[in-house]
Amino acid sequence: MQLIIVESPSKAKTIEKYLGGKYKVDASGGHVRDLPEKRLGVNVAKNFEPNYVVAPDKKPVIKRLKEKVEKADKVYLATDPDREGEAISWHLQEVLGLSDKARRIEFNEISEKAVKEALKNPRDINYNLVDSQQARRVLDRLVGYKLSPLLCKRIKNGLSAGRVQSVALRIIVEKEREIRAFVPSEYWNLRATLKKGAKGTEFVGLLTEKKGKKFKPSNEKEAEEALATVKNSTIFVDEVKKSKNSSHALPPFTTSTMQQDASAKLNMSSPTCMQVAQHLYEGVETPEGHLALVTYIRTDSVRISADAQASARKFIEEKYGKEYLPAKPNFYKTKKNAQDAHEAIRPIDVTLTPDKVKHLLDRNHYNLYKLIYERFIASQMSEAKYESVTVVAKAGDYGLRTMGRTILFKGFTAVYDDYRLNEVSEDDETVKVVPSVEKGDELILVKADSEQKFTKPPVRFTDASLVRVMEEKGIGRPSTYATIISVLAKRKYTSKEGKYIAPTDIAFAITDMLVKYFPEIMDVSFTANMEDKLDDIENGGKDWHSIIADFYPPFHEKLNFAATDGDEITDIPCDKCGAPMIRKSGRYGKFLACSRYPECSNIKGENEEVSDVKCEKCGAFMVYKTGKYGKFLSCPNYPECANVKPIDEVKAEEKCEKCGGDMVIKTGRFGKYMQCRNCKETKSIVEKAGVCPRCGKPAQKMTSKTGKIFYGCSGYPDCNFMSWDLPIGENCPKCGNYMVLGKDGKTKKCSDKDCGYSEKPAKTEKGKK
Repeated sequence: MQLIIVESPSKAKTIEKYLGGKYKVDASGGHVRDLPEKRLGVNVAKNFEPNYVVAPDKKPVIKRLKEKVEKADKVYLATDPDREGEAISWHLQEVLGLSDKARRIEFNEISEKAVKEALKNPRDINYNLVDSQQARRVLDRLVGYKLSPLLCKRIKNGLSAGRVQSVALRIIVEKEREIRAFVPSEYWNLRATLKKGAKGTEFVGLLTEKKGKKFKPSNEKEAEEALATVKNSTIFVDEVKKSKNSSHALPPFTTSTMQQDASAKLNMSSPTCMQVAQHLYEGVETPEGHLALVTYIRTDSVRISADAQASARKFIEEKYGKEYLPAKPNFYKTKKNAQDAHEAIRPIDVTLTPDKVKHLLDRNHYNLYKLIYERFIASQMSEAKYESVTVVAKAGDYGLRTMGRTILFKGFTAVYDDYRLNEVSEDDETVKVVPSVEKGDELILVKADSEQKFTKPPVRFTDASLVRVMEEKGIGRPSTYATIISVLAKRKYTSKEGKYIAPTDIAFAITDMLVKYFPEIMDVSFTANMEDKLDDIENGGKDWHSIIADFYPPFHEKLNFAATDGDEITDIPCDKCGAPMIRKSGRYGKFLACSRYPECSNIKGENEEVSDVKCEKCGAFMVYKTGKYGKFLSCPNYPECANVKPIDEVKAEEKCEKCGGDMVIKTGRFGKYMQCRNCKETKSIVEKAGVCPRCGKPAQKMTSKTGKIFYGCSGYPDCNFMSWDLPIGENCPKCGNYMVLGKDGKTKKCSDKDCGYSEKPAKTEKGKK
């Protein structure tokens, strides 16, 4: 028996379908070992050697694989054909003890032909690829593990930083600052509807010139002057330009361009796109068995195999005709610094058209496959040909421009429409067909009007535009773009407003602190240069330890400075050991800490005020401190006595339902609540808000365990009404359901989303001229 080990069960099923017989295929479920979760796992003193550990959930997997390895005559490691895949194979070889028994195989597509060809050409593990992945993993662990505690100390708990994710966040934050700093400028559009002769076809000209120079009115006065001239002047054709041009087909997809077009055309986020693409590569479950449809999806190459090109050309000629097939095959140049290890993303079999597999796929898988398929076919088709016409009409000193473009030959656009070719600004005047006019022709003015406009701020990033910028600037690799976007959203450093990515408030604080203390790491060029160094390791020219060794000392120095910046030795003696105290800055202001830390862990407020309240546990007079929720009382004998209590503790009128003890009002993460002095039982404090639409009793504003606000009936449990929106005691005039207040605090809307009725506050509309 011969054993093939891959990462995913889906991939295993697809391969087993092609082979069967003497081959058994099993899956590791990704990495079988990694750096430990709760400690650094990198021995800085011993040349940055990583300490890999097997996760508990992987132990049964390893046991199962070891049992199969013992029974196998040969073992083939068939993980993905990239750095990460090579590292997984190496880890499997180490953990399963396969040094003499296993060989590495790789394939760009999961087809019967590709898999059988790979089995004929096994190889050894490529340690350059493994070392490149190790370098990235160790580098990311050092940066993330060292920076994250610093963010928690200086800003708030639960924050994290990353070598690549933090640079991407900086780009998003800087874009937002650019938007906020933008000052709109006034301008006016003047449009004139024109025609040649009484029965001529009407077309629109946009004011773009004055005395032969580019011009747009910048205020109402200029607009009125131009409008008066256009209305009172003889208008004639001053210039007619005709040209024929062509548009070349786009290359087949790379990982980046696939994500960009999936976002623009399918409104599919980058993480979703990569997840769906992974399924199409590994194989999707269909009634006809597991079916793999596309080649490997993590690539920055636009190269395709000769066989794939020949298949595409044959398909194009048969389906669309010879005129759609270029005389010479289309070849595309892969951009500089691309790895070019794999082909572009393409369908495995061009005869499996989207229509043929539509009944086998869900909507997302079908749409993405159709996108990949059509982009590939279009990449091997003839150019699209156009005729462009530009007409400039003169009215006094002013020029009115009209542009038109007609398709002479569809070419590749018969299959794949490049949306970029059709993007038209609202300030352009592009029409499909320009009426036939000649220079000197007099034109009739049908109507003319002007409209006040204002320049718009830069647009926030979408998934597509952020991926494009990351690729252009060399931030990360094709395989990491979607992960970066996903991590920033998961950490709540960014949020989505429609399809646009907006930074949250905490993102600004994180970015500012990291830029202040770690300008090199946060520099885009540094990140891009580090990617080049990782490529050098892969290409065999660099030792990965030396790259980490060059990076770490200056980074560690900056880390120490950031951790102690603002620290100052004082002449105040520690009241526990007598050593001088150090003045430090924390999240809640300045405080004093013993200079003998960690031997002595004494800390206290800089101007600590002693209260007249005695600690119930040790008898010392408690001191005032400031924390996350304001001032509180703390025992000065901390850490021996850790007693804390709120200032001016207010006794509640209610008694504890559990033990009958006194309840006191406290303030916590989600606001005020009651707690028993004896048994520590807690109870929420509810706030009356709105009217219950079921029974008419007052509704209560409440907080869920996750901190989300909701509204419930004060008559609970007799009435179990609950709403995420504030019920306002009114009924919808359209459907009769109860009305609620919108998130903006102003708009009234129907609680039934299917109804859609809403009442917005009246707005003052600006008139048009």
